[in-house]
Formats: sequence, structure tokens, C-alpha cells
Amino acid sequence: MDSDEFVEAVRKENETALSRLGSSKSLYAATGGEMEPDEVFRAAADSEHAARRTFEGWADEEDDADAKELFASLAETETEHYETVAGKVDDHKPGETPALHEYLRGLDGTRARLGGFVGRTLASEKSKSQLTGFFTGQADPQTAQLFRDLKGDLDEQLEKTLPVLADECGSDDEWDEAKEAAGGAISAAYEEYTESLESMGVNPKPVC
Repeated sequence: MDSDEFVEAVRKENETALSRLGSSKSLYAATGGEMEPDEVFRAAADSEHAARRTFEGWADEEDDADAKELFASLAETETEHYETVAGKVDDHKPGETPALHEYLRGLDGTRARLGGFVGRTLASEKSKSQLTGFFTGQADPQTAQLFRDLKGDLDEQLEKTLPVLADECGSDDEWDEAKEAAGGAISAAYEEYTESLESMGVNPKPVC
């Protein structure tokens, strides 16, 4: 397996969860049903803040030079994202850590963390698309472009990560370890999505 095959395998094995995370219900779940621009910004800022803290922690703990540099770069990008998004709301105070990042912070070892990051990126691509769509619907093309640009940064992050992951995976078992971590990250995001919708009496299964 190579890195491109790895990403496609993760996508395929988590197709249903990713599809539902990319539905219009994902923002409804993330905001607790408060589909107003300020609440959408707050939910997005919470996510970016959590990502920054996750990757800062990984960089601090990492011994491998390439992975350490990568994680520090990811943290720097997420800091920029957080400052951009949080600047759209008054006095943002981060909420609870999203389940996805609780999961990522529980991963041990470079390989698992790299795999988990791939899963996080595939899930985050879906949420960024919904954010873009939301602000397009709000007739706010400037903000829609902001989130389109953030989604573009995810693509760049993934491109930087895959060579480092490939260096860590020299056998099928090692690729499988990374793939399990990637699937776990997507599952964590999906389970939180499901629980949020069900708590509001909304069926999470139909894609809309």
C-alpha cells in the first residue's frame, strides 16, 4: 500500500460516516440547532482551537524530527485559522473539546497520530464544505470564501502528512495501524454528530 491507496481505503471504509458528516445536518448538530452566523462561527472557532491544542501537544511530545516539524507546522496553521475565525465573534471562549480531538489526544505513537490526522482531515473537509455552503446561503460570499480557503489549507496539510506517514509504514501491519487510527477519528466525529442530533430528536441517518 502507498499513501494514496491509504487515503482511498480510509475514504471507502468510512464512506457512510463521511457522507453523513457532509450533510446539511452537520452544522445543525455542531451548533445545537442554533443556525445563526454567530453560533456557526463559535462552533468553527471551537474546532480550530481544539486542533491547535492537539497538534501543539503532539509536537511537544514527538521525538522523530520530521514528524515533530510536521506537527508544529500543523499547529501553526491551526493557530492562524483559529485567530481568523475567532475574530468574527466577540470575546470567543472555547467550549468543550470536540470528541474527535479527545480521540486524537488519546493516540500514542507517531504512526497512529499520523493516521488519526488523515481521518481528522477527511472529516474536516466535510465540515468546511458545509461552512462554505452556509455562508453562501447567507449571501455572504466573502465569508464563504474564507472557509473555502481554510479547506484548501486542509489539502496542503494532507499533502505534507502523507510522505511522513509513508516513512512510518513499512509493512501492511503498520499501514493497518494507521488506518485503524484514521477510522477511529472519523468514528469519533460521527458518533458525536449522531448523539447531538438524537438529543434534539433528529434522525441522523437520512442524508440531506
